[in-house]
Amino acid sequence: MKIIDSQIKQTLQELIDTKNFVPQISVDCTIFGFHNNILKVLLLKYPELDCWSLPGGFVFNDEDLREAAARVLYERTHLKDLFLKQFHTFGRIDRTENNIHRILLRNKGIEVPNDHWIFNRFITVAYCSLIDFSITHTFPDSFNETCEWFEVSNLPEMAFDHDRIIETGLEYLRMNINTEVAASNLLPEKFTMKDLQSFYETILGQQFRRNNFQRKILSLHILDRLEKLYDGSANKAPYLYKFKNNIHHSTNRYPISNDNGIHNL
Repeated sequence: MKIIDSQIKQTLQELIDTKNFVPQISVDCTIFGFHNNILKVLLLKYPELDCWSLPGGFVFNDEDLREAAARVLYERTHLKDLFLKQFHTFGRIDRTENNIHRILLRNKGIEVPNDHWIFNRFITVAYCSLIDFSITHTFPDSFNETCEWFEVSNLPEMAFDHDRIIETGLEYLRMNINTEVAASNLLPEKFTMKDLQSFYETILGQQFRRNNFQRKILSLHILDRLEKLYDGSANKAPYLYKFKNNIHHSTNRYPISNDNGIHNL
């Protein structure tokens, strides 16, 4: 989606003129998308620059950090009440020293003094979300010209330290997959063990033997087994499962991983 250039300039001018932001604090959203066993991340393209960024923004004085992240998520997807978790704070002193904001403003004919707040060092608080990218519309912001989904294994050139943020967000998702798979609501309320295994394999980026996966996942006591799924075929009907109501309080991490050697058994 393209935004008319004059509208961009007006919005940018209003942005840099405001004094209603918390100084030197921002939020960035790592919006992961899952569908058909593919994991992607939503990125924004900077106009006239060969680099991409995560959806993010400044924090207003009258909003909490999570409210700011939820606002950014809504502005990019027009969706509310989504799975959204804070996972890390990034504060390296050189993380915003590549003059991207200065170049973008200059290209739009907006001149600001060198000591303007937008050029200061920013500490960003990162949030993670997980949605179905096949049914999600996306919208760019005033700094960007388009939104696109990229597979996490094939990312373009990233601005600032956003490649590190994505890497850390993916690690968070993998470390907390037991609880976040349920919180994200990406699986239907009732699902087969095959559905769940495909989700785990996509997020963790590795394959598992069916029997070993089922034995290990059942040992975690996060599922309730339901009725069988009869589809009229000659194949053996699989059981349906659902997550237990208290799964969000689980503390298990990396239930199925190289360290446990589960996939090698």
